[in-house]
Amino acid sequence: PLSVSDKSKIKLGFSHLSNMAGAAISEASGEGIGSNSILSQKRQLSSSDGAKRDAKKRSTMLMDLEILDCPICYEAFTIPIFQCENGHLACSSCCPKLSNKCPTCALPIGHNRCRGMESVLESILIPCPNAKLGCTKKFSYGKESTHEKECIFSQCSCPVEDCNYSSSYKDLYTHYRTTHMKVYQLHKFICDIPSIVKMNISSDKKILIRMEYMKRILFAVQCFREPCGVYVTVSCIAPSAPEVGEFSYRLSYTVDGHTMIYKSPDVKRILKLNFQTPQENFMLIPNSLLRGEMLKLRICIKKLNQ
Repeated sequence: PLSVSDKSKIKLGFSHLSNMAGAAISEASGEGIGSNSILSQKRQLSSSDGAKRDAKKRSTMLMDLEILDCPICYEAFTIPIFQCENGHLACSSCCPKLSNKCPTCALPIGHNRCRGMESVLESILIPCPNAKLGCTKKFSYGKESTHEKECIFSQCSCPVEDCNYSSSYKDLYTHYRTTHMKVYQLHKFICDIPSIVKMNISSDKKILIRMEYMKRILFAVQCFREPCGVYVTVSCIAPSAPEVGEFSYRLSYTVDGHTMIYKSPDVKRILKLNFQTPQENFMLIPNSLLRGEMLKLRICIKKLNQ
């Protein structure tokens, strides 16, 4: 039999449950003094859960991304990813090179996929390295380098000597036009129309900037004086972005009634001029064909895949 004190506790328990039920009914009907406070508590809990979810999302950005690199070749993992029975990982490129033998424990590797790591890899998005310059694209880890080579926001340097301007490619033409246009106004041209350029091969400055003002693209004609003669090459100051397009060029040099012609199927696109004598894609004019210090060339740059 229950004692008097036990019966009192049970009565108090039922009373407490009854009060809780009444409060719940009042809340559901919108009545009761505590209804607003209970709703407020629920909202606080909901916002707290949201903050936790946001914190989890932010924590992925703090992850050491090196764990997403193959421990063998140190290149970024790409799907499929394989593991041995002990859980050691290897990329699909390394497995055949290892004869499908784990370098850590010597167990077979290259047959069992690591689905967990593949899921992690698919869930992580990396912003373009040119995000600060205006690019808003994001890519799966390991694929951002491919985009970076073709990003229209790639950082380019002004080809004008003694100009230290460097910014997004999308701003390069405007900088050149507003800053250097008065000096280089005669250097405008239109693709597919031949033009004459003159360069002093004895001066230190052997760069001629050509501005295609309809397509808003800058080209640089460079001369390199070497013991055997003069090397001439043409470059486009731009990333390898599809928006820029591809170009070819044709150079011709006439002396004593004879004409040398050089045709290049591709204008190399570069982000910054270099001053090393070119090893490819150039026209060589030997010393025996040079007359004086002024080089007169006929140049035509063509847009491909029009």
